[in-house]
Amino acid sequence: MASHGSLPVSGHAVIAKSRPANMAFTSSTVDIPEARKCPRHIAMIMDGNGRWAKRRFLPRVAGHRRGVETVREITRACIDRGVEYLTLFAFSSENWRRPAEEVSVLRQLFLAALDQEVEKLHSNGIRLKVIGDVSAFGEHIVELAAKGEALTAENRRLTLTIAANYGGRWDLLQAVDKMVRRYPEQRGNFTEEQLAPFLALSYAPEPDLFIRTGGEQRISNFVLWQLAYTELYFTPTLWPDFDASTLDAAIEWYLERERRFGRTSEQLADAERDRSKKTDKGTRKVG
Repeated sequence: MASHGSLPVSGHAVIAKSRPANMAFTSSTVDIPEARKCPRHIAMIMDGNGRWAKRRFLPRVAGHRRGVETVREITRACIDRGVEYLTLFAFSSENWRRPAEEVSVLRQLFLAALDQEVEKLHSNGIRLKVIGDVSAFGEHIVELAAKGEALTAENRRLTLTIAANYGGRWDLLQAVDKMVRRYPEQRGNFTEEQLAPFLALSYAPEPDLFIRTGGEQRISNFVLWQLAYTELYFTPTLWPDFDASTLDAAIEWYLERERRFGRTSEQLADAERDRSKKTDKGTRKVG
């Protein structure tokens, strides 16, 4: 995985339309999400930094630093395209298995981002969220993450989530633990609605589109619960080479998908006709 490094975006400050910070989102296994022209939430595994550097006879850290620039570009591109939530897998709970030197570099990039870039995110109307067991990175990073989240809490132009020392299984276990402590008298028969508020991404809708760069075709313990009905897009493009045009290719692929959510194609076509009729009626009334 890549470190996200610095996360600035360019342009003037814009605070987009207001939405309650604690707004709840329903599950795709409970309700059918609204059809949209653009994915509302994109989740990404930023893979390929090391290979990008190796092909250029550079140290792996050079790939991670170049990946920082890609994060900047993709953050801007998501805003321009109307994406509301962008979740980036910066450091998995399994990445501690990497060489100690590389882990140290990734930690320093994370620290630099929290220390230097949060004000820029804030000035551009971006809300920062950090999920995962960040305590493993040390008290200073924990404090900076908390300050960054507090500073940007009311921003709604884009919610940028950094998953650091995160694992999908960890997320489910910590959520179950909190749920059981919340309902100490209940013995079994828990519901999805009871569990959902304790998941790390409870503040966001489920991802519509998952993108993994670098050619691997697996989700690698990333937001396991939330990807239940997400469209999965895999590209051989290495993360440092991923840009707005390759993002557009992923979104175009996504728009061609038939998102049935358990229904048949015929039911989907009927629902689309019903929506079109309602739209036509509304247009005639306005006219």
